[in-house]
Parts: sequence; C-alpha cells; structure tokens
Amino acid sequence: MVAATLWNRRLQHYPDTRPRMVQLAIVVVATIVLYYEAYVASAVAPSIIAFYGMSFPYYVYITVVANAVGAFASLLAGLADRWGRANLVTYGLGVTGLLVAFGLPNASTAFTFGLLSAVVGFVEGIILVATPALVRDYSPQIGRASAMGFWTLGPVVGSLIVAAVSSSTVDALPDWQSQFVICGVVGLVVFVIALVGLRELSPNLRDQLMVSMQDRALIEARAAGVDTDPRHPWRQVLHLDVIGSAFAVAVFLIIYYTAVGFFTIYFTTIFGMGLAEANGIGNWFWAFDAIALIVVGIVSDRLGVRKPFMLVGAVASVIMTIVFLTRGPDTSYPALVVITSLTAVSLGVAYAPWMASFTETVERRNPALMATGLAVWGWIVRVVVAVSIFILPLVVSSMTPLVQYGAEVKALSTQYAPELQTIAAVDPATLAALPTTPSLAATAVGQIAQKLDVDAATATARLQAVAAVPAKDLAFLQQHGKEVASAAEESASQWRTWWWVCVAGELLFIPFVFVMSGRWSPKRARQDVAEHEQRVAAELERLSRTPTG
Repeated sequence: MVAATLWNRRLQHYPDTRPRMVQLAIVVVATIVLYYEAYVASAVAPSIIAFYGMSFPYYVYITVVANAVGAFASLLAGLADRWGRANLVTYGLGVTGLLVAFGLPNASTAFTFGLLSAVVGFVEGIILVATPALVRDYSPQIGRASAMGFWTLGPVVGSLIVAAVSSSTVDALPDWQSQFVICGVVGLVVFVIALVGLRELSPNLRDQLMVSMQDRALIEARAAGVDTDPRHPWRQVLHLDVIGSAFAVAVFLIIYYTAVGFFTIYFTTIFGMGLAEANGIGNWFWAFDAIALIVVGIVSDRLGVRKPFMLVGAVASVIMTIVFLTRGPDTSYPALVVITSLTAVSLGVAYAPWMASFTETVERRNPALMATGLAVWGWIVRVVVAVSIFILPLVVSSMTPLVQYGAEVKALSTQYAPELQTIAAVDPATLAALPTTPSLAATAVGQIAQKLDVDAATATARLQAVAAVPAKDLAFLQQHGKEVASAAEESASQWRTWWWVCVAGELLFIPFVFVMSGRWSPKRARQDVAEHEQRVAAELERLSRTPTG
C-alpha cells in the first residue's frame, strides 16, 4: 500500500491555488538542488584537476560526455513520461544525491570521477525535461512566464549556491571533496521532501490547453474524452518553430554554460584571482540573473507578450558580451562585477519569456505532446552544449599549463620575488657554474650590484638568500615558469576568440524569435485572451446542455 502511494502520484482534479503553488515550489526547489549537484564541480575545478593530475582537455571532456549522455536521457524522458513526471524527478533526486554525497568525493581515479559525472549528467537530462513539464502543467498561459521564471531559477540559483557556498567555505574546509558532501546531503533532504509531497496531474487534465484559471471547469469537463496517447507524436512536434527555437536558445546559452563550467578557471588564470574571489564574481552574476528572471517573468505575464523581451534581452546580451570580452587583467574587481551582472540581467530578460513562449509553441502544435516537445528541446540543448564544450579546449588550447601549474607558479613567484629578481641579474652561465665553481661568487656579486644598483654587501646578502631557496622550488619555477608565462599571454587572446563565438550564438537566437508563438503587442494579446474566454464560456454552456446519458 505504501509502495503504491509512493509510485502513484496522479491528481484527478486540478488543484486550487495554494496546493498548486506548493507543487510548483517543490518542483523549483528540486530543480535548484539538481543543478547545484550538476555544477558543484565548477567551484573547485582547479583543485579537482590538480588532485587527479588531469589535463585541462581531460576535465573539459568529462563535461562533454556528461552533456552527451544527458542529451539522450532527455529523449528517454519524453518516452518514459508514462512512468510519471513526478516519479522521474523524485527518484532522480535520490540517485544524484547518493552519487554526489558518496560517489564523486570518493572516486579513486580520474576515470571513475568522469564515469560518475556522466551518470549524474544522464539523470539531469531526464529531469531537465520532467521539471519544466510539471511547471507547464501547473501554470496556465496567463502566468506561464512567471512560473517559468521561477523554474529557470533552478540552474541560476543552483549556480549561485555553488558560488556562495564555495566562496564561504572553500578556504575553511580541508579539501575539495567537502563541497560534494555538503551538496549531496542537501540533495538527499530535498529527495525526501519530493518523495512525500510531489504530485502531478493525470494525463486527461494535463494534455489540454489551459490559458487561464477560468479554464479549470472546462478542462475537467473535457477530461473524460481526451486522447492521452496521440498518434505520431514526433511527427507533430518536429517543425521549424519547435526545432529552430530550441536550437536558437541552445546556442544563445553557450555563454551561460561557459560561465557555469569555466568562470572560476577563467578568472583564476586570466585575472589571477583566488578561488574564493573568483566564486565571488559568480555570486554577483547568478544573483542578478535570478532577479531578472523573476521580475521579467512577472512583467511579461502582466503585458501578455514574450517576444519583445526576448529580442531586447538578446540585443543587450550581445552588447554586454562584447564589453566583457574586451576586459583585460588590469580591469578592477568592481568593474568586472558590474559588467558580469549586466550580462546576467540581459540573459535573464530573454530566457524566462523564451521558456514560456516555447511551451506555448508546443501547445500550438498539440498540448498533449508537452513532454515530447521538451524532450526535443532538452536533446538539442545538451548536444549543442556538448559540441561547444568539446570545441572549447581546441580554441583555448593554452589552458592546461595555467590550470595545472599557474597557481603554484604564482605562489612561488610571489614568495621568492626578491630572490628571483636577484637570479635574473646574474648571467645564466655564471649562475649555472656557481655551485661547482665557488670562485665565481665574486663575479655574481658584481653583476648583482651593477644590475640592481646596490652595494657589494647587499649584493652578497641577496646571493646568499638565493642559496637558501629550496632546490625543488627553484626547479619547479625553472621547469614551468616560462611555460606558464607564455600560456598566460596566449590564453587571453584565445578566450577572447571564444567569447566572440558566444556573441555569434546570441545573434543567431534573434531571427528565431519571430517563428515562435505569441504576440508582439500587449493590446492584441489582451484581445486574444478575451476571445478565448468567450469561447470557453460558450463551450461550458454547450457541455452543460449535453445529455450525460
């Protein structure tokens, strides 16, 4: 009996406002936690790379594989919807919570870590489809952008939590594994909440178009006659308005997924920040993105239009990404905060209305095929992300020395700055022969005194200080110092090329705005709603007069 209750989660009546809000809240919290689990590695990526001795491309390709398997999991979610959207979310949370809390932090090899990351990516691909489908089910079109704005808080607030927790704890906790344990425990707590509380509409209710809450009586009256198993589902959704808009938003979000996976690496290597400071930039980015998603979702619903927000957000994203890519290491921290925050706002302005418009575009084809349409979207997004991240290390090819050795080179260079200055003042041949030919010490002292403009006593003291530097530290700097310096020069230019790729994706998003469902004019949108309400009233009256037999 208990097992049946935990599996059968269907509601036979459309819920009132309060229980409906509870369901939406559980879905949003579940989505946030899922993305927290999916993104937690990005906060400590340099430490993970160093721990396993990975190259930068190896680490990147772990993300590629996770997104690739997630893409096909998204298609599976469309087919497996008969198991229940709520079940996919609930038990998916249980699996990821266990993997993140116990599997990933105890992975003994880089291969095991990558394999478990791929499993998390697979489950995430399933829930990527199931959660927005649940949000759509519980939110009529009037109010859809607000609901989708809150759903989109999943990846955004998930990223914000990653940045906030790591920036506060990464220096206090003993190792990178602690970030995974914290995250996994949170995931298991939310799994229990979903296990007890999450429900879904029966197919007869959810497979209908619902414009406003006034439609509630009509969809319940129709429910008995709804075909919940439409023929040729893929054929019905594989059209330009669905496929094209899904591809457009996928390339539009290349910058978002780059920020998720590589902002920490970018700011630590290019701008010389520590992990906590780099994650602090993420705090601002994700916080402003979250605010924009909610505010714009509410305003979009009030005006009844999506397309103007999508267009304005896309244009603003192009402008802000160009501003961002022109910033160099001399840019102040406050300036970076402002630029990245405005970039985040621009993305949020476009994305929340897009999610609402996409579900409405699928409904225009067939309301009963929401999971199928979202499966197409999830597959395309994950494939585009996998391909783009696969290409990233080919474009930014100089990152491996910076990620593997940059932090230690910087630390040693700072610690031994006076000694390194002294070494640079001595002729290399003299320096190399000095250990075996002590008589060359006078020559070295003379070179130091001349190059650094100091007296002989000071020059002698500085040479003695060089001798006190541990040989292993000097060997490390000699082996990797020039490599890191050269990579630093190349990397900034290569990253700039990548940000231009992101700009191209944002530009490609714009023309597909015009093929999606929805009006440009708030006045026309209000007229559509009024006409719909008249049709609903007429059909309810007709159904009330129809004999029930």
